[in-house]
Amino acid sequence: MSCCDKNNKKINLVFFGIDSLRRDHMSLYGYKRQTTPNITKYLLDGVVFENCFSPSVPTTPGYSSMMTGLDIFSTDVVALRHQGDLAPGVKTLAEILGERGYNTTCVGFQGNVGGRGYQKYLDFDGWMGERNGDGRAHKAENLNDVALPELDRLANIYKEEDKPFFLFLRHMDPHAPYLPPYPFSKMFYQGNEFDPNNKSLNKCYEFKPFRDFHISWFPAGCTDSEYVIAQYDAEVAYMDLCIQSILEKLAALNIEEETLVVFTSDHGETLNDHDCLYDHHGTYDPTLVVPFAFKLKGCECGGQRFTDFCQLKDITPTILEILGIDPGIKFDGRNLVELVKGNAIKQEPEMYITEATWMRKHGWRTPEWKLIIALEPDFHFKPEIELYNLVKDPEENNNIAEKEPEVVKFLTQRMNDFIAKREKETGRTNPMITNATKWNGFDKAFESSEEAYNSLHIGDPAEAQKLQAKLAEIGVEIE
Repeated sequence: MSCCDKNNKKINLVFFGIDSLRRDHMSLYGYKRQTTPNITKYLLDGVVFENCFSPSVPTTPGYSSMMTGLDIFSTDVVALRHQGDLAPGVKTLAEILGERGYNTTCVGFQGNVGGRGYQKYLDFDGWMGERNGDGRAHKAENLNDVALPELDRLANIYKEEDKPFFLFLRHMDPHAPYLPPYPFSKMFYQGNEFDPNNKSLNKCYEFKPFRDFHISWFPAGCTDSEYVIAQYDAEVAYMDLCIQSILEKLAALNIEEETLVVFTSDHGETLNDHDCLYDHHGTYDPTLVVPFAFKLKGCECGGQRFTDFCQLKDITPTILEILGIDPGIKFDGRNLVELVKGNAIKQEPEMYITEATWMRKHGWRTPEWKLIIALEPDFHFKPEIELYNLVKDPEENNNIAEKEPEVVKFLTQRMNDFIAKREKETGRTNPMITNATKWNGFDKAFESSEEAYNSLHIGDPAEAQKLQAKLAEIGVEIE
């Protein structure tokens, strides 16, 4: 098969849209722990992009951009708690393929505008809870229980009726709570998570907006933050093993050469980064960087890795090119197949970044600089303006906004010029502005960090209180 050429075949699509998967915690991208050995092996003859970004986090804007090929100005979606539909006239990948004769099935993503347009929706049990009473979350196993029979059904129709399919799988394993089943739970950790001398989780327990949620799934009395990170990594490894079952099913069905397989995520995850503990808020790179890779077995262009910057908006146009479909839509994203074929494409090393989930911020990212501007006070009491030199300070630990006012001014102008350009092109105001009183669920903007801190909350205080006594025994007092 020539490079991404379907040779008149109708190509199926299996799309792993994995929630909260942090790129730099995948062994596919060189992580020290073997978290994704099966995905890595599978993609040895695939195409891997090493610098893909989800510039607008979290879930709703991320998936909306991923599944439409458009940015937030075109989708009019920027907030997690988005109210209403996508912008008028916007079509999703599922709708485009459905109109062209595809059977479309979505597993695990019903009720969100980013998952609109499938003919069939299937859910799976307990991604936030337990299975078999062991206190662990068997998310990927539960997904497989639903997805594997559906894959059988779709493949049979494909073979009998020459009707291709699109199967979207929203894996939730890297999303908190991190509760991988045994033996994965001990796979990357052999220390003492209850060491009373370890104070690395104290900051987490002291952060009132999130502590009830964290206490509800941390082991009672846990003190070591490295244990929590090991659980995140174990969730990824557990998911990777379960994904292998789906890849094996494709081989057993003998449809690998007729099935494009895509891996990506709506956003990354913060672990011990920037006080945004074990969640995916903040416009820092751990949340913005995502994996993107695909494979069509037999394609001569496999086995390549690219360092070019790309974004979630590039995924739908790229997929449609491989499938040989021209929907007649002017996408904001680019067709990356040209890059894979060795041709030059328009480079986009700078990007507008946004968050409207637990904080409302926007900014501008270049290969060298990261500017973050708060549109209202945030619950972490961070400064209104943050500036990081990504070359000298890639972990974004040293805010140099006050030391580099000219850089702040320059980047702010670049950002504002881009906003004005996109507002003119789309005919609508930046949704970061129009969502000003809707993003946080309170129908009002926060006037102070104190107000934000005392208003925002996740978790069950009554449930958490049952576990707080154990912490008190080892000297961790919670107000």
